[in-house]
Formats: sequence, structure tokens, C-alpha cells
Amino acid sequence: MDALEEIFGKTAQMTVLKNLIQHQNESTYLSGIAEETGLSHSSVARVIAPLIKTGIVIEKPLGKQIRTFRLDLDNEKTQLILDFYNRLNER
Repeated sequence: MDALEEIFGKTAQMTVLKNLIQHQNESTYLSGIAEETGLSHSSVARVIAPLIKTGIVIEKPLGKQIRTFRLDLDNEKTQLILDFYNRLNER
């Protein structure tokens, strides 16, 4: 368990957020996040929605049915989260 989980617990949203942080310079798919985290596709879709709404995650359509996701590294909230995450894991 890392420092973020110790503070906030191991929730589906925290698991998805950590996955996106670990791949912060890459775009990914719901199915990719689900596979890497062990969460169901529907769980990932449910918990990523608020991250998109707050601007932390960017959703980009790729064709008619495929969507990609990545952290919005230009978003101030994202930068605060990354700074917090990195500082916690320095210890």
C-alpha cells in the first residue's frame, strides 16, 4: 500500500487515478485501465467520469466508439495532485 492509499483508502477511483498518474504522458483506453488495475470496465467508466468533469482527465474520441483518456497536465488541479502524490512517495 502506498502513501496515497494509506490516506484515502484503496477505492476504485484512487486505483484509476494512480494508474493514470503512472502513465501520465500516455493516452489509454478504458479497457487498458481495467486490465492493468483489475477493475471491471464498468467500474472504470463510472469512476473516471468525475475526473473528466473536473478537468483532471481529458477524454478524446478515436473514431465512433473508441475513447482515449489521459491526465490533463496543463490543469492546475492535476498539477496539485501530481505534486502531492510525488511528495508523499518521496518518504
